[in-house]
Amino acid sequence: MGALREVAASFVVPGPAGVAIRDRLRVSEADAAVLTEVGVYLGSLAAGDLAERSRQGPAHDAAAWAVRKRELTGRSSARWAGSITKATHDQWALARRGQAAHMAWLRGQIVSIEARLARPLGAKADKRAGLVRGYASRGEWHAKSRRLQTLKDRLAVVETDWAAGRVRVVRGGKCLANTRHHLQAAGLGEQAWRQRWQAERMFLAADGESGKRFGNETIRVTDTGQLSLKLPAPLAHLANAPHGRYVLDAAVVFKHRGQEWRDRVTANRAVAYRIHHDVVRGRWYVTASWQRAAAPVLPLQAALARGVVGVDMNDDHLTAWHLDVHGNPVGEPQRFFYDLTGSTQHRDAQIRHTLTRLLHHARRCGAVAIAIEDLDFTEGTSREKHGRNKRFRRLISRFPTAKLRARLVSMAAEQDIAVVAVDPAYTSRWGAEHWQQPLTTTTRKISRHDAASIAIGRRALGHPIRRRMAPPPPHRSDGAGHRTVQARPDTRRREETRPHVPGPRTGCAPPGRGAKAGDQGAHHRSGHPAEHGAWPQDSFPLSL
Repeated sequence: MGALREVAASFVVPGPAGVAIRDRLRVSEADAAVLTEVGVYLGSLAAGDLAERSRQGPAHDAAAWAVRKRELTGRSSARWAGSITKATHDQWALARRGQAAHMAWLRGQIVSIEARLARPLGAKADKRAGLVRGYASRGEWHAKSRRLQTLKDRLAVVETDWAAGRVRVVRGGKCLANTRHHLQAAGLGEQAWRQRWQAERMFLAADGESGKRFGNETIRVTDTGQLSLKLPAPLAHLANAPHGRYVLDAAVVFKHRGQEWRDRVTANRAVAYRIHHDVVRGRWYVTASWQRAAAPVLPLQAALARGVVGVDMNDDHLTAWHLDVHGNPVGEPQRFFYDLTGSTQHRDAQIRHTLTRLLHHARRCGAVAIAIEDLDFTEGTSREKHGRNKRFRRLISRFPTAKLRARLVSMAAEQDIAVVAVDPAYTSRWGAEHWQQPLTTTTRKISRHDAASIAIGRRALGHPIRRRMAPPPPHRSDGAGHRTVQARPDTRRREETRPHVPGPRTGCAPPGRGAKAGDQGAHHRSGHPAEHGAWPQDSFPLSL
């Protein structure tokens, strides 16, 4: 067995720090025209402000921010200028973080390829010595050496941009911009593409402010659902209400978290709004979001006081099994299937429905905690790690790790269920080794994923994955205490396989040993006494 890496401690995932809800706006043609004109105009201001922010680079400070805001205030309003400059700053910071992540990825790929190029062709990996495997053929070695130079050139370009503070951002999305050159392959006409491009570059978002009417002065939604927005100064002629405001005919009705939103706007607490146009569906949507007070993280022992539901995540389903506080599986395994093919809306709906069924199962079991693996496949899909196993790399790419975990944390917080993240090391391998065969019966087929869910749950509870029996007490009563099947946390090598003990596995004494050695006469055989020795009987006395 190779060296095993250290297993990280389990922890309770903190709850969400914000809330976002959405509702459809059934606007009229006049309202749609006004929203489009305002969004396109503010989008042009946002594009110019982003270009100015990108030119300033890391030298940007609060004084430069104030200058940009004053310039935009004269062309729109003070509140629109504040929303635009803040959105620009957040977009630039996001691009900067993405640039740093891209540099780290390039450096990791370069190190991995250089290590494999230094190995002989066909060399096997040696985990003990820390050596990676070599490339299979001379052709692959040559192709990888060329790719190495390409990656180094890309890294040099990114490092130059990073040093100069230059970021590359496409308002509207790089994917949609590249689609312009492949309209026939995308099945779009030029007019349809231009409508999408215009909708993505519109700007109709405003941050909230506590203490103002209904929590937002720029885009205001009353507790009765009336939506109005403050028009920029050049478009003030479109107003149909006092103080340069435009009131839409459509009413806003938030079905999800409606009462929570209504409580906030009634108390004049900050609520941010964003209006978006979906060209494909021909619909307008409004999204309301706000921050919530960070709830205290539940201690791990308190979360696991009533057991846990271990969940193993796969590319097409979730497997769950309820475990009690001692780490014993209770009931039957549950499988929740989902289909991640199709549109983004379909995938989101599938994930939501699957997590809803999982949370309902946890409530029925009486558990207040769900254990999942702390997975991160950001570097696990590369060919340098999994070689030519393209099928496995595609399988990993389909795993909805980040989205499923974020949605699970958000939905579980509403059900007062804690989410415990555990180290994913060896859960599938050890679960199948120690739990799949013992739990399989003639009427129940246990899969490898079911066994992995038990391993995840036991690791969250602090128990070893391996089923390890304690030695029996000297008698069959409970005088020696509770006979546990768990190894103590301080037991060394408790997660490893049991070492082989030489000698016979029977409990009897070997020949020639023991308390009655040498007194083992065979019974019912010629030449052997039937008893262990002669037994002379004393004569009875004739008289007393």
